[in-house]
Amino acid sequence: MNITEAVPPIDKMANIYDNSFVRIWHFLFYELSDPRTRDWFMISSPVPGLSILIGYHYFIRSWGPKYMEHRKPFQIKNILVIYNFMQVLLSIWMFWEALDGAWLRNYSFKCEPVDFSNKPEALRIARGVYIYFLAKMSELLDTVFFVLRKKQRQVTFLHVYHHTVMPMIAWGAVKYYPGGHGTFIGLINSFVHIIMYTYYLLAVLLPQYQKYLWWKRYITTLQMGQFCLAFLHNCQLLIYDCGYPRWSVFFTLPNIIFFYFLFSDFYKMAYGDGHEKKISVTTATTTTTTTTLTNGKIESNDTKKFNGNVNDYEDTLNVSSNGKIKNLDKGEKEN
Repeated sequence: MNITEAVPPIDKMANIYDNSFVRIWHFLFYELSDPRTRDWFMISSPVPGLSILIGYHYFIRSWGPKYMEHRKPFQIKNILVIYNFMQVLLSIWMFWEALDGAWLRNYSFKCEPVDFSNKPEALRIARGVYIYFLAKMSELLDTVFFVLRKKQRQVTFLHVYHHTVMPMIAWGAVKYYPGGHGTFIGLINSFVHIIMYTYYLLAVLLPQYQKYLWWKRYITTLQMGQFCLAFLHNCQLLIYDCGYPRWSVFFTLPNIIFFYFLFSDFYKMAYGDGHEKKISVTTATTTTTTTTLTNGKIESNDTKKFNGNVNDYEDTLNVSSNGKIKNLDKGEKEN
C-alpha cells in the first residue's frame, strides 16, 4: 500500500477535528462565553475550579479527618478572627457594589438583561460578579476549619452541598452572564453574609459575651428569606422577556427550592420546639446545660468545656419523651 494513500486528505482531517471533543470543548468554553471575561483567572477553563472542589472534597472527607484522627484540635482563634473579619469586609463591598453599580440606579427588579458592552458600568458589574465567585471559593475554608478543629459533625450534607454548588453557579455567571437579572441573588446573599460573618466574628472574638448574641437563630431565617425572594424574582422570567435567558429558571428554581427545604430542616432541628425543655447558660469558659422533663423533674446536668476558639459550637443534652438521653450538636454553621 502506498503510504500517501493511508493518510487521510487534509479536508477529512479537518472534518474529524470539527467533530472532536476539542471542538466541542472550544465551543462550550470559548465561543459561548462572554469575551470580556473568558480570559480572566480561573474563568477560561472549568478545570482550575473543579480541581479545587475535588481537592476540597478529598480533604474534608478523607485526608483531613485521617490526619486529625490522632491529633488534638488546632487552636486557630487568631486565624478565625482574621478570616471572619475579611469576609465581613468583602461582603460589605459586594453588597455596596451591587447596590451602587446596579440595583439602586439602572437595574429593573422586574427583568434585567446582561449588558455585554465595554461600558464602564457594565464592566463594573462583571468585575463584581467575578469577585463574588472568588468569595465563594474562599468560603471553602469554612469546612477546612471545621476539620482542623475536629468538628466533623458540623460537616453536614447541607454545609457541603451549599459550599460546592455556589462556586459552580458563580463561575457560570462570570463565564456566560456576568450581570443582569441573575445578580439579584448576589445582592441579597452578600447582605446575609454581612450579618452572618459578623456574628461568627463576635462569637470567636468575644466568647464571654456569646450568650448576648441573641440573633444567631435569625441568621437562618434570613437565609430562608433570601431563597424566597430569589424564587419570586426568578419566576418573573417566566412572565417577562427582557433578553435574559428563560431556560436558566430550570436550573435556578429547583435549586432554590432544594436550598430552602434544607435550611428549613436545619432550622427545625437546631431551634424547633420539642417535647423537652432546655435551659442553657453560657459563661466565658464553660457551657452548662440542664435538661428538664415536661413534669419539671431534673433528669441530668452536664457541663462541657468551651475554649472560646470556635465560632458557634455548643453541646446540648436532650431528653426525649421516653426519658432517654440523646446528644445533639446544635451549633452547625451554615451559610
